[in-house]
Amino acid sequence: MPWKAQGGGPWGGGGPSSSQPPDIEEFLRRGQEGFRKFMPGGVGSRRGILLIILAVAALWLLSGFYRVQPEEQGVVLLFGKYTQTTAPGLHWFFPSPIGTIYKPKVTRVQRTQVGFRSGFDEQRANVQQRTNMLRNVPQESLMLTGDENIIDIQFVTFWIIKDAELFLFNIRNPEITVKDASESAMREIIGKTGFEFARTQGRVKVEIEAQALIQRILDDYGSGIEVTRVQLQKIDPPGNVLNAFRDVQAARADKERAINEANAYRFEIVQRAEGEAAKITNAAEAYKEEKIAIATGESQRFLSVLTEYRSDKVVTKRRMYLETMQSVMGDMEKVLIDNRSGGSGVIPYLPLPELRKRSGGEVGQ
Repeated sequence: MPWKAQGGGPWGGGGPSSSQPPDIEEFLRRGQEGFRKFMPGGVGSRRGILLIILAVAALWLLSGFYRVQPEEQGVVLLFGKYTQTTAPGLHWFFPSPIGTIYKPKVTRVQRTQVGFRSGFDEQRANVQQRTNMLRNVPQESLMLTGDENIIDIQFVTFWIIKDAELFLFNIRNPEITVKDASESAMREIIGKTGFEFARTQGRVKVEIEAQALIQRILDDYGSGIEVTRVQLQKIDPPGNVLNAFRDVQAARADKERAINEANAYRFEIVQRAEGEAAKITNAAEAYKEEKIAIATGESQRFLSVLTEYRSDKVVTKRRMYLETMQSVMGDMEKVLIDNRSGGSGVIPYLPLPELRKRSGGEVGQ
């Protein structure tokens, strides 16, 4: 023989012919015998029933472990009554039906659309997809403004859960509640705001006021919701009057341009007139200062003459007489006749000035 086992095989045999798999029936028989020894009375005995009850109780208690994720809060109920709110982590509480655990996501930002619906992620969709997949809801978007115009407005309310207990037990449908509160608040604000102001520079103000009013409404409901932002998507006139609105806008632009041109012309004329007025005023002020200076000089001159007159009246009188005669006769044509050289024989009617002119003309020739 080429091979012969030295001793017993793994199953107690003496060679290759004794290498057989274990007998399943024998294994079950031995197990049953061991179970009978542990519970002589069988499964239906008192000991068996007790063990089964203990095993079921252990499994039931183990099912009371639960994990709260970082973005969640655990709301614990005991026989349907709120007990506590647990933080993220591993916890244990009585399993159902004694205890109930709710785990709302309190950090996830929820979006509520008013005036339109879209079934896609706006952060990932491109502009063309956003345009094609939007569905308008006119019964929500059409609102009356403060100046009695109709406006088509679409916006989104962003909110989170700030109190899990109030959120779970005070409102039945949070999405509808937030949508109704947002639409009501926006209608109130738009009803007090002019059409053009809401469309242009008033967008940010409308968003801030809407957020505050929505928050007050939800707080009055005890909703446990915090509004983080209100974002306006579209503020336009209704579609069936859009062309007429564009014509009105063009006419308003022409009006504004004409007003601006008129104001520019008015400013030019006013500035020119103000310049002329300032020029006249400055000239008048200069003339006034000149006259004041002359009058002041004359008065000072008079005072100085008075002082000299008081010190020496004869000399001052003679000097004043000579100055007066010089000023009076300085520009006059005069003919002086010396009586000492036969001047007494002059004919009184002799036209001496004419003779002088003639003699002057001859000299000039």
